[in-house]
Amino acid sequence: MDSLLCAADTALRTLFAKPHAMEASPAAPFAETALDGEVCAQALYTAQAAVTRDAQLRRHLLEAAREETDHLAWTQQRLDALGARPSLLNPLWFAGAFALGLAAAKVSDRVSLGFVVETENQVSEHLQSHLAKLPPDDLASRAVVSRMKDDEERHAASARDAGAMALPAPARLMMKMAAKVMTTTAHYV
Repeated sequence: MDSLLCAADTALRTLFAKPHAMEASPAAPFAETALDGEVCAQALYTAQAAVTRDAQLRRHLLEAAREETDHLAWTQQRLDALGARPSLLNPLWFAGAFALGLAAAKVSDRVSLGFVVETENQVSEHLQSHLAKLPPDDLASRAVVSRMKDDEERHAASARDAGAMALPAPARLMMKMAAKVMTTTAHYV
């Protein structure tokens, strides 16, 4: 019951409270620009941590979720500086990722970690596409996106090292298609 209450608290904080980073934003030394919000990884990690029975894995997932909170805070700082807002669909993205995380964690920790690897690989690709589109002189956004990309790649590597199961090709394809719909829709809504 405590795990579910903690997960509900995380969901409410992620979706409706102003995020607060534990670490300073990599953009602090640079000028302002925009980034997309990042809620799916937060939901995935929170759900998986609530279900796993492995205390070490739970700590690992909660630490990754804390880092995702930093990403949310840094992104919100960038959006605020530009007078922009996160996607209105963030609650939907959170709910979907949370459900996926719960389902994967119920199957096994190896499957759960497999979803972490695939999610983080896709997020890393998405962040790389942001880096390709950002103006070269937008050093603040480049610093944030680069740091987030490094963190996501580290999360994927950690999940692989912890015994992640490679997801079958159809599951990876479905996740890639869902990510494409999400990122395209979030750009407009």
